[in-house]
Amino acid sequence: MSTITESVDVTVPVSTAYNQWTQFESFPYFMEGVERIQQLDDRHTHWVTKIGGVTREFDATITEQIPDERVAWRSDAGPDHAGVITFHRLNERETRVTAQMDIDPEGFAENVADKLGIIDRRIKSDMKRFKEFIEDRDGKATGSWRGEVEAPGQIPPK
Repeated sequence: MSTITESVDVTVPVSTAYNQWTQFESFPYFMEGVERIQQLDDRHTHWVTKIGGVTREFDATITEQIPDERVAWRSDAGPDHAGVITFHRLNERETRVTAQMDIDPEGFAENVADKLGIIDRRIKSDMKRFKEFIEDRDGKATGSWRGEVEAPGQIPPK
């Protein structure tokens, strides 16, 4: 399993960066190889990816979501991966978005891509494209979801 961490500073307020990241259906605009994402409910998404000519479909569960702070997930089946995106307010107009992902490549092509650093470079490029995507929208997200998803085992506040 590989752990990949990439950050990008975006020139939008933290709430705008976070709001955009909650719009999973927009991921194909900035994530290479992502064909389609469907949000099934508050915690579940269905992904269709095409990488190296191989199409894969899988479901993922959002394991934690705290507005303006973090979105965490894990795959339910298919390619084994999990991760967290965190949002750090740098000032009123700038936010650092950090992706930390654990990926267990599936199959020969994915393992070779991992060993050659191709997956790392792809995530770095995806983060740069996210920066361009959100900044080119005049600081406006395509939508938002401000609900919370509590981490497993977390006691809800009273």
